[in-house]
Amino acid sequence: MNLSSLNFFRGLQRNNQQFAIIGLGRFGRAVCSTLYNLGYEVLGTDIDKKRVNQILNDKLATHALQMDSTEPGALKQAGIFEFETVVVAIGNYVQESIITTLNLKEAGVPYIVAKASSEIHSKLLHKVGADYVVYPEYEAGCALARSLTKQSILDRFDLDPDHSIVEIIVPDQFHGKTIAELQIRNRFGLNLLAIIQDGKFEINPEPTRYLEQGSVMVVVGCNKDINRLPT
Repeated sequence: MNLSSLNFFRGLQRNNQQFAIIGLGRFGRAVCSTLYNLGYEVLGTDIDKKRVNQILNDKLATHALQMDSTEPGALKQAGIFEFETVVVAIGNYVQESIITTLNLKEAGVPYIVAKASSEIHSKLLHKVGADYVVYPEYEAGCALARSLTKQSILDRFDLDPDHSIVEIIVPDQFHGKTIAELQIRNRFGLNLLAIIQDGKFEINPEPTRYLEQGSVMVVVGCNKDINRLPT
């Protein structure tokens, strides 16, 4: 289970099977290839012809073409206004990113995901119509800081600034005890969603289930309560 990917892909859980990715740098390329490998039809675009050719050569998208996304006519001609979800992955060129997002919004694209390179950039993208903004560098920095201070946490999905779902290694103090004995909800205010052991995912484990060293718990709750768990 990869919780970190949920933070981005939760916004893409829609009924459509087609996505357009504008900007094929490292981030856009990763989104493009992941969606394509998941079986979706993906159109990748970039103003840089080399990036477009690389996507085509590596077979990481259904279609790819060179275009200037700041030109509404180019977007219309490429058929991008017909897509249900468009990802604006132009993170390092703020003006182009904002103009592209505005073009898509004014054309009535139902769902726009945009990459931000700073907090101000993020606010501007929201103001011009982005439905969901990702800030990869900031999120990666937060994740690194958490992993350095709480090494038992393997993965985290932030529900909001104060609540998360986390994968955490079963603490030594929990070894050999049942879920009922541990009273995780009463003692820590957390809900135990699942146990992962030997690669197998057990959802809603029984109260009589014993926890073992080397296993992983998936819990949801307040970040302050999560931090109170023993390591």
